[in-house]
Amino acid sequence: MNSPTGISRRSLLGILAGAPFLPLLETSALTMIGGSSAFAATSKNRVKSIEFVGMTAPMSDAERATTTVNSGLIATYENGATQNFKLGYKPLFITGDEVSDGKGGKIVAGGYRDINNKPIIDESAPDKRQFFSDCPDGYSLIKLDGAKVAGVKGNTVFAVVQFEYTSRAFDGTDMYGKLPSPIAVLTFDQDPKSGELSLVQYHPVNTSSVHGLWITCAASLSPWNTHLSSEEYEPDATKAAASEEFQTYSKSLYGDPKKANPYHYGHLPEVVVNADGTGEIKKHFCLGRISHELVQVMPDQRTTLMGDDATNGGLFMFIADKPTDLSSGKLYVAQVNQRDGVDLDKGGKFDLKWILLGHATSDEIKALADKLTASDIIDVALEDPKDDSFTAIQFSGKQQWVRVKPGMEKAAAYLETHRYAPMAGGTLAFTKMEGTTVNARDKIGYSAMSYIYKSMSDGKSGIKVDQIKAGAVYAWPMTGGQTDTEGNAIDSDWVPVHMAAVPELVGQDLATPDEIGNTADINHIANPDNIKFSEKMRTLFVGEDSGNHVNNFLWAYNVDTKKLDRILSCPAGAESTGLHAVDDMNGFAYILSNFQHPGDWEKGLHDKVKANLEPLIDANYRDRFAGGVGYIHGIPVES
Repeated sequence: MNSPTGISRRSLLGILAGAPFLPLLETSALTMIGGSSAFAATSKNRVKSIEFVGMTAPMSDAERATTTVNSGLIATYENGATQNFKLGYKPLFITGDEVSDGKGGKIVAGGYRDINNKPIIDESAPDKRQFFSDCPDGYSLIKLDGAKVAGVKGNTVFAVVQFEYTSRAFDGTDMYGKLPSPIAVLTFDQDPKSGELSLVQYHPVNTSSVHGLWITCAASLSPWNTHLSSEEYEPDATKAAASEEFQTYSKSLYGDPKKANPYHYGHLPEVVVNADGTGEIKKHFCLGRISHELVQVMPDQRTTLMGDDATNGGLFMFIADKPTDLSSGKLYVAQVNQRDGVDLDKGGKFDLKWILLGHATSDEIKALADKLTASDIIDVALEDPKDDSFTAIQFSGKQQWVRVKPGMEKAAAYLETHRYAPMAGGTLAFTKMEGTTVNARDKIGYSAMSYIYKSMSDGKSGIKVDQIKAGAVYAWPMTGGQTDTEGNAIDSDWVPVHMAAVPELVGQDLATPDEIGNTADINHIANPDNIKFSEKMRTLFVGEDSGNHVNNFLWAYNVDTKKLDRILSCPAGAESTGLHAVDDMNGFAYILSNFQHPGDWEKGLHDKVKANLEPLIDANYRDRFAGGVGYIHGIPVES
């Protein structure tokens, strides 16, 4: 529904994403990004609450063809005074831009590099240009004490941004999953007065030590100030040798279509930023080899909940042996028990039990990955082998029969997790479980379920609810004192025990498309993907990756008032990505927001708008070869 003010949710999201959140500050002179004077607050007059003022969905072709923010917020202070703020969007770069490398030279933003850190060239382009991504995604803002980079005049602030894939080569060849994903450290100059961020240096992280990266999607900032990346849609090791996609990836990375090892991908990369704006990377092999979309580490700095962006995905939990160290620990999968007949049209309600899959170190599993092949670990049959030693499972929406080789249980648990987990009793029935985040004060986690269909609706994998193509956001309360299915204590106070959709965050499918082609109600979320929670704003931010909205939106949902507001609209066909809510960075708050693959036209959805929007999208985003990195800023408005 529209907000009570009549302003759309998209407008509201634009206000928050990336702007200083001044109301939370204690100061005598507050300033918003953009350099405008802000409300002069009395010292110690803190904000009591905020309310986003949403925006309507964009109506003009010009607005639909770019990032649009027409939203705002209202701050209520402890003395009863209120102040209005207008939000806006600041782009930092679009991919393909030449930006400073910090050494007096230029570098292509989002550019691809091989195992030797050399540019990968698109030979199909007339100028044989370097491949660059149109899909910026996971994005973390980081502060390091004592950091200093040449060219920074104000505060030195860093960000890590990763690039999921590139849609196509210059000649139109599909390039999804065929190039090693880039990741980079950005150095920003933060204006101490306004909070405005300016890009000073772009440093590509050398990923050769971790065998390159595979389809890096969403990300999170760890409690110990590192960037937790992702590798989703792990390559099927039983088919990799014959996969044109994986062979092209291997050739792009190594110059050899046979050299890449599928078991090196589908893990959790972690980037550590250095004080000079460079970065170092490692991969953790002990969190399961699944379709890692985004992980969330809980306040105990040990318990990690993981989204699993797949058909027949599961809810996985990792509990590290030591705080701030993901290199060893226990891996669990949820056993999901549906409450019969309850809220079937609203995503269902579920009770969760936890199955221990094993304890391992990253080094231990990497050693197995280095030397084993799929045929060493498992036998897989695509037709019923009529052999009781095989177990029937659902894998990526299709039935398979699987048998683990003698002595290979640990290798199967960690390298063939999607096959082993259901054999162990885990429920792998979710469809595209995307971002994961936490409301620490209330001990509630959230997961975005982009679509509710297929394995969630066919009943073959332990769940059967009504189809909701527009998806929903689920909440799962967490507590301590839990045991696993074998009766052993789980050493964490952050264990999810129940799961149900948030009523206000359930998408609404339309029986027939609306006047411009939307197949889901534009005043509700559709196909949630990126989600992040702000503790100070008490707000859950939700970005869309929708095949049901002509433009994807960014939303703000207040968990106390239950009010949902649209604060930003992406260019038509683009996905809302790179979401990161920052409560305090040198006295300023930000909502980081990227977008990827603008003009990714879908037949049926975009038929009515494509003719008008295509030339505008092409002009704005390098003929659809570029995506954008930026943030939402706020400009104060006199009340």
